[in-house]
Amino acid sequence: MAGITVVSHPMVQHKLTLVRDKNQPTASFRALLNELGMLLCYEVTRDLPLTPVEIETPLAATISPLIDKKLAFAPILRSGLTFVEGMLRLMPTARVAHIGLYREPKTLAAVEYYFKAPSDLGERLVIVAEPILATGNTAVAAVDCLKALGAKEIRFMNLICVEPGLDQLRRAHPDVAVWTAAIDPELNEHAYIVPGLGDAGDRAFGTS
Repeated sequence: MAGITVVSHPMVQHKLTLVRDKNQPTASFRALLNELGMLLCYEVTRDLPLTPVEIETPLAATISPLIDKKLAFAPILRSGLTFVEGMLRLMPTARVAHIGLYREPKTLAAVEYYFKAPSDLGERLVIVAEPILATGNTAVAAVDCLKALGAKEIRFMNLICVEPGLDQLRRAHPDVAVWTAAIDPELNEHAYIVPGLGDAGDRAFGTS
């Protein structure tokens, strides 16, 4: 699918298998999502521009590259928070936008309850982080919020998705590229991904 990158790195796929396991304890599940957030972020930022700068090593002056792009991470609450912890370990200077959305149980529509973001989103590459992309409703709503505040360059980072959700996001925002670790076969009657990994937020924070 155009605009979709499936990250096949063995470490990502190994850790994905571990988080899918229903017997994974809460603390381990949360730690694995943290690690996966860092690994996926590495792939999403693979093509960032570099600028040569002059520095001095202990032995000599030299020219060496530095990233020349400001970043903002935008986790979708709650489960996206587990991703962004690992992402910030990789890029601690990034700003963080928080997007609070939940899925209305009957209509499956995305309902916004909180949104706080840096004022200079238009100058940053914004990486939206959400472990599960099911119907695509919350993903579309999150990108809507960011664009309304001026974001121009947005990427979507995800762990498990399905084609209907990807299709909805790409139709609404064809300029937003997606990175994911797996495209699963289907949604069940409750709009959960099968086989998926269940509710990422509940499993990460020990709620139900």
